[in-house]
Amino acid sequence: MFQNLRKHFADHVAERQTRRSRLVSKDGQCNIELGHVEEKNRMAFLSDIWTTFLDMRWRYKMTIFNVVFLGSWFIFAVFYYVIAYVHGDLLEFDPPQNHTPCVFNVFGLTSAFLFSIETQMTTGYGYRCVTSECGIAVFVVVVQTIVGTFINAFIGGIMVAKFARPIKRTKTITFSKTAVIGNHKGKLCLFIRVANLRKSLLIKNYIYGKLLKTTVTPEGETIVLDQVDIDFVVDAGKENMFFICPLTIFHIIDSSSPFFDMSIDTLAQQEFELVVFLDGTMESTSTCCQVRTSYLPKEIQWGYRFAPIASKSKQGKYSVDFSNFNKTVAVPTPHCAFCFLDEKGHGEEPKKGYDNAAFQHSTETPTDDTGM
Repeated sequence: MFQNLRKHFADHVAERQTRRSRLVSKDGQCNIELGHVEEKNRMAFLSDIWTTFLDMRWRYKMTIFNVVFLGSWFIFAVFYYVIAYVHGDLLEFDPPQNHTPCVFNVFGLTSAFLFSIETQMTTGYGYRCVTSECGIAVFVVVVQTIVGTFINAFIGGIMVAKFARPIKRTKTITFSKTAVIGNHKGKLCLFIRVANLRKSLLIKNYIYGKLLKTTVTPEGETIVLDQVDIDFVVDAGKENMFFICPLTIFHIIDSSSPFFDMSIDTLAQQEFELVVFLDGTMESTSTCCQVRTSYLPKEIQWGYRFAPIASKSKQGKYSVDFSNFNKTVAVPTPHCAFCFLDEKGHGEEPKKGYDNAAFQHSTETPTDDTGM
């Protein structure tokens, strides 16, 4: 039991350390800190208050909304209380029977607070209402109605936009936990599997990748997050994919690929992060969205392929078995890209005379035709 707990704790610690070492987490969140930002740049967040509220976490958002509502109700309640105090409407002044108050049934701060809520939220119970006795009270009611309209519109818009953000749609787009390297139609390729969990499609899809690593330029400059483009395709191309079932995308490892110099022995020793992006448009809302994930060297399996996932029944119905989504199968694969190309070249018929592997040197003794 203790061994299982120790193993679980060690796995949890290792997972947290791996999560910190990533620039992009498996679910697409960016792990980066911005330090020493100038004060004038911080004020830019207030000028773009809409985006600031959209990016804010729900707990902070709801706290601010509650403070705004309660604060506006209380501030206007103080105004109504002061008006009632100056006009002598409070019970402590013992107003006469024929006295006409500025606001009916406002006798203290509590009743003024209740009237403020009814006014701003347009509840209208009918027990408390403003009269024409005090013009200032009518003016405050008008101002509170306008302010309340702006507050409701802003908060309502933020709530709708927060729920409708495309980031929620990306939760139903999933990538395989690992990537694999194997053969595909006579080429060495890196494979990644991606699936759409909804029946509604993503249209105008475009998939690509970035290899992030630390490089040193010939001038001696160290670039921590150097980005190298990685092209991913499917058999039908890399744009406008028919994303109705899980797809296996692949990157061809040729002489121009950054994976060309790697091998099965050196892959785990590399320090890089492969970030994969999928851009698309939601069919239901026509909103653009982007899905991201990343792979570390230890999450790339050399000499494997993904297990089959799609099948067709005897009744002609297609089905997808997601239990095989992350399963891989070992396949014979050369241990490096250079070896793969070398073996491929020896297996093909040579096409250039200067590299004719079928040439044989003759050792026969030449004959003398002169008879001398």
